[in-house]
Amino acid sequence: MRVLAAMSGGVDSAVAAARMVDAGHDVTGVHLALSKNPQSYRSGARGCCSLEDSHDARRAADVLGIPFYVWDLSDEFAAEVVDDFVAEYEAGRTPNPCLRCNEKIKFAAVLERGRALGFDAVATGHYARLVDGAEGVELHRAVDPGKDQSYVLGVLTQDQLRHSLFPLGDSLKDDVRAEAARRGLSVATKPDSHDICFIPDGNTAGFLDRHLGSRPGRIVDENGSDLGEHDGAHHFTIGQRRGLRIGTPAADGRPRYVLDITPVDNTVRVGPAAALDIAALTAIRPRWAGDVPAGTRSGRVQIRAHAEAVDCSYEVQDQGAQIAITLARALRGVAPGQAAVLYEGDRVIGSGTIGATAAAV
Repeated sequence: MRVLAAMSGGVDSAVAAARMVDAGHDVTGVHLALSKNPQSYRSGARGCCSLEDSHDARRAADVLGIPFYVWDLSDEFAAEVVDDFVAEYEAGRTPNPCLRCNEKIKFAAVLERGRALGFDAVATGHYARLVDGAEGVELHRAVDPGKDQSYVLGVLTQDQLRHSLFPLGDSLKDDVRAEAARRGLSVATKPDSHDICFIPDGNTAGFLDRHLGSRPGRIVDENGSDLGEHDGAHHFTIGQRRGLRIGTPAADGRPRYVLDITPVDNTVRVGPAAALDIAALTAIRPRWAGDVPAGTRSGRVQIRAHAEAVDCSYEVQDQGAQIAITLARALRGVAPGQAAVLYEGDRVIGSGTIGATAAAV
């Protein structure tokens, strides 16, 4: 099988490519250039798009003895990920750029280009498992719960899963690092990437300021009374406590949290922590890993990477346009724009973008 190994420059993708070589596949390594100026994307730190990362990926490919190329996907990345990130914050939502990148870049643009060039599949260093099932290829959680990345892969469709390979799904991270060292890969001890790669200094508020500018507005309590002002609603997310700059203390002396962001009038509403609890949510733009579920189903829903999944019931509504999810217990601080990924056992069923929430009584 001809396999395109996506090599980020980290230890996981390097070992994944090595395992594909060991399995006897015809492997070609590719590194994605996601910026017109790679130096602008976190050079020398924990990103995944820097110039150093491309050099690390090339050195790993040399050790493995496989062809290696750099693909310029900067235009697609800017349009589909960066611009979307800014637009979501401008609309008062909290996006997940890693899911967006998986959906639009790594498993859409790359897979489409790879298949056009005659490759059968794309292999990545994600920690998740693929299992043959009755409906086709099933996406399951990884063996290592601390590294499981099935949540950020919850946007993949059945067609994409059929042409994807995740060689690390059955491995523990410590074992992967040890294997990299045995293979003589220089990335064996390289720190994992975990930050937003297109924000070089890690300052999300500053990045958004540069794109959206200063937009002063009101901070109000749950009754609509003025408490203070802000420099831009894009500085806040649901559940945030720090940085509110409220001059008037709460009557009960308890801290306040961001409850709602209204971009139309540029208002941030705050209140007590208990007001953050939700009992249900609606997810829009659903994507399914297999067949579209019929009727009311029971499962679990996860709304953040590495967060605990919660028991729920769910139903596809509005001719497939949305998913209504009822939680078995209240969740706190759920924000529109986040992804809700549905599981049955450790299998991913599908996902959607949180569009609305319903408060717990």
